[in-house]
Amino acid sequence: MKTRRAVGEGSIRKRADGRWEGRYVAGHDANGKAIRKNVLGKTQAEVREKLKAALAEAQVIDVARADEYTVKRWVETWYEIYSRPHIRDSTRRFYERYIDRIIPALGDIPLQKLTSRDIQKLYNDTKEHGRIRKEQKEKDPSLSDTYVRGMHTMLHGCLQRAVKERLIPFNPSEDCIVPKARKREMKILPQESIGAYFKEAERRGVLAMFFLELSTGLRKGELAALLWEDLDVEARTLRVDKQATAVPGGGVKVTRPKTETSIRTLPVSKEAIELLVAEHEKHPDNPYMFPSPVTGRMYYPDTINSMHEKIVKGAGLPHIRLHDMRHTAATLMLQNGVDIKTVSGMLGHYDAGFTLRTYTHTTTKQQEEAANTMGTVLSASL
Repeated sequence: MKTRRAVGEGSIRKRADGRWEGRYVAGHDANGKAIRKNVLGKTQAEVREKLKAALAEAQVIDVARADEYTVKRWVETWYEIYSRPHIRDSTRRFYERYIDRIIPALGDIPLQKLTSRDIQKLYNDTKEHGRIRKEQKEKDPSLSDTYVRGMHTMLHGCLQRAVKERLIPFNPSEDCIVPKARKREMKILPQESIGAYFKEAERRGVLAMFFLELSTGLRKGELAALLWEDLDVEARTLRVDKQATAVPGGGVKVTRPKTETSIRTLPVSKEAIELLVAEHEKHPDNPYMFPSPVTGRMYYPDTINSMHEKIVKGAGLPHIRLHDMRHTAATLMLQNGVDIKTVSGMLGHYDAGFTLRTYTHTTTKQQEEAANTMGTVLSASL
């Protein structure tokens, strides 16, 4: 009876052509038949090192399965099984755009032979010549660093799963150079401009919505999805447990927030409660807290964004994004003595550390004021 050579064994011999060859068993197929591979070199020492590396790799890779995959087949398999069922519609659209770029460039390469250089070339070409629409390409053919980083994040996760499934020994995207994230300058609405902003919002009949937004820091999707039943008038609390998102081809759907920490119950000021009650009296039978006066249904999140832009313009204020109003709310809370953990909970951040890093400019100022206060207190004892 023949003894089956196990993974981890190998042999070296000198070939008739003068080269040295190392042969080894890389694994076994579904029928138990040995999968044999070889390495070649000019010297016995060179082959010995190659054989050692190949045997180590054979311990890591499931050779019988790994040979089945090209980049195209693995990316499509990963997306359908591991990614698509677990991501939001907005993320799904981005991933499908990335895949539409990855497959034409890398799809025919056997997964085991994909290199960092292949991936880096894709990133560079996407950054420099990635525009598809002709009118945009003529103006500027390049795509943003953010786009390339997004593609890298997706592809890195895809290849990391291939490592876990023993299809490749390591993740080739690890060694790629990706554009650094550029921190977008945070803007806030100055406190002296808030009065003009509210006056214009009131003139447009949407003061309750934007007063609530600025006093709580709600995201636009959370604001759009609010129902009247989410508000407890007596307890003065608001339950935030859903968000509205646009879907491809038109329409909007309500989903759970992205993270569990975004599900929260917020305290609401007396002033906000009064505005919300007055707003509800305009449409007492409508379940939505802020129904569209045109459709009677919830607003599209982007419609809220457009209303904000009209308010800013109508009030004669410098341009500021709706999301910056969330930053404004957080900054005002911190500047007026609300602790960082409470602010983090109000905003639905996953931890207070993220809030602290995001609003360093505000917390640093508070720390300076605290240092000055301590200096004054302690100097009295000198």
